[in-house]
Amino acid sequence: MIVIRNVRPWGGEATDVAIVDGVVSAVGSGLPGGTAEIEGKGDLLLPGLHDHHLHILALAARKRSVGLAGLVRQDDVCAALRSAPPGPCVRAVDYDERAAGVPDRHVLDRWVADRPLRLADRTGALRVLNSAALAMIGDRQWPPGCERGANGEPTGRFWREDQWLASALPSAPPELAELGSELVAMGLTGLTDAGARNGPAEAALLAGALPQRLVMMGSEELEAGKGYVLGPLKLLLDEREPPEPDALANRIRWARDERRAVAAHCVTEGELALYLAALELAGGARAGDRIEHGGMIPATFVPTIAEAGLMVVTNPAFLHDRGDRYRATVKQDQWPELYPAAGLARAGIGLLAGSDAPYASVDPWLGMRSARDRLTASGEIIGPDERLGGLAALQLYCSGQIEAGTPADLILCKGKLSDVLAELSADRVRLTMIAGNMVFSRD
Repeated sequence: MIVIRNVRPWGGEATDVAIVDGVVSAVGSGLPGGTAEIEGKGDLLLPGLHDHHLHILALAARKRSVGLAGLVRQDDVCAALRSAPPGPCVRAVDYDERAAGVPDRHVLDRWVADRPLRLADRTGALRVLNSAALAMIGDRQWPPGCERGANGEPTGRFWREDQWLASALPSAPPELAELGSELVAMGLTGLTDAGARNGPAEAALLAGALPQRLVMMGSEELEAGKGYVLGPLKLLLDEREPPEPDALANRIRWARDERRAVAAHCVTEGELALYLAALELAGGARAGDRIEHGGMIPATFVPTIAEAGLMVVTNPAFLHDRGDRYRATVKQDQWPELYPAAGLARAGIGLLAGSDAPYASVDPWLGMRSARDRLTASGEIIGPDERLGGLAALQLYCSGQIEAGTPADLILCKGKLSDVLAELSADRVRLTMIAGNMVFSRD
């Protein structure tokens, strides 16, 4: 038995917490001694944080990539690519089309001619290969997302084909253990991988590879397995090439037959409208159905979402990471519709949050601050009426009571609840525990 002494669950009275076999066994003052004891020093004890939407393999791959975020001059992009560490190929991420538009293979050949280059844009939807990288693919049949030129040859642009490219191009195994260690230091004890094409191959890579508890969304091919919880069927809606509503409704009906919820990628108003229409065709929403991102939710949609009982899994860190761009490109009267929160909460709509990493910062505390303050990277406010209070922002990632029978997935944060809410910083995390095992300690 492990006993954590003198802690304040959710900021309440100081008490002790006993843990047996990975589960909280008792909460109360003066509990009997255990085989191990931890002195809490009167600090705040919380359930562990959960990132409800991220892309783990892409996040791990980013660690081996050249970052192009913030580079809006072609010369700066070229310099960054040409300074990539030695290796068989160059991976680059976060390309901003303001640098040189949407490049093709020929543009990339001018940037990097002597090594294969794989470039991802800032949205994660587009991958571009130079000619040397295309040559590595050999005689494989090109996938549907491979763009062709007038002559029928690939332009080098691949739309939402990251899974196919991962199988077609050689790459080093993902460094998941190191990533898991970084995430527990932030207090993350649970992760939901939101890959729309997750199937048996991705499950084999991810299950048991990180210390966090894992939920996996995915395709119809993904089945329940050891080392993860089977999540909703992920519906990837792309406004560029939207599916037919009837086809989307058929996928939703399949999920109903399999007793799975559905979760739809809805960044734009059009994608949201399509999802709501398909749900209606399929007989309506069910418990556990989710709107992922909610990047643009006009007020006129809110009553429909509330009536349907849909959960919105928002990504507030985008307000920080891309907020200045939004202010420059989105009409001011639409700013409150960008990743809204307070208005949804007032309407009784359930809210969770995820990072969408690696397409925004993986730090959940930045996500909380962004939900609370709605500040861009330059410090400008975007949609102030949609700000959440500090506790509500924390609860986007952290929920549940600490009581007998609950999993011992816990974080101990230095200070009182008011101190933690004032800062919302990972620096406050003293220790992280998953199933009663200490996986991070700052003491």
